[in-house]
Amino acid sequence: MKIALLGYGKMGKVIERIALERGHEIVLRKSSSSTFEGLQNADVAIDFSVPDSAVCNITECFATNVPVVSGTTGWLEKYDEIVSLCSEKEGAFIYGSNFSLGVNIFFELNAYLAKMMSNLKEYKVSMEEIHHTQKLDAPSGTAISLAEGIIANSEYTNWTMENPTEKQIPIEAKRIENIPGTHSIFYDSVVDQIEIKHTAHNREGFALGAVIAAEWLAGKKGIFTMKDVLSLNS
Repeated sequence: MKIALLGYGKMGKVIERIALERGHEIVLRKSSSSTFEGLQNADVAIDFSVPDSAVCNITECFATNVPVVSGTTGWLEKYDEIVSLCSEKEGAFIYGSNFSLGVNIFFELNAYLAKMMSNLKEYKVSMEEIHHTQKLDAPSGTAISLAEGIIANSEYTNWTMENPTEKQIPIEAKRIENIPGTHSIFYDSVVDQIEIKHTAHNREGFALGAVIAAEWLAGKKGIFTMKDVLSLNS
């Protein structure tokens, strides 16, 4: 399979290595200063760029009829526009706040636990996410996805990084050198605490999941998620 890498930073380089190990070919390595030359030769594109570039990258893929997998966070205020454009262009698109296979299992566990805890009013939920100091957005896209999973299965209505109201989930975002990504969900009562936690040891899991998603998406049309890739919708 021929892959275009849109974003060639640390994640892009790990994705490249894993893709090559799995027998794929890289036909474009796009940095912020380079062009889209070669995109037309790709079977699929993987976007791990920056928020300011993601929408342009994804739009160019739709215009070139190249399926695109995007793991860039921080641009989701335009997500609905991108979904509409994908449908209009009959393109193929997967967005994931986190492509790690373990994190996507964690998403399901988080939603299930939220459903279990929804009637236990003595427990209050809170979240913490820790990432490396180069991460531009806070809270992380993964943390937002986790909060949305709780909201969909409880009486909570929103999340906040400020002082929460009763219906808001407090999220604390920390930035520490050399932390690939740690996400914790806490349910606290007067008598005890329940905690679930996912800790990434390196970027390998994110990169492998993105390549697996690209392999799955190639040749398809439509808008999908990692639930489709991992057959978790059932």
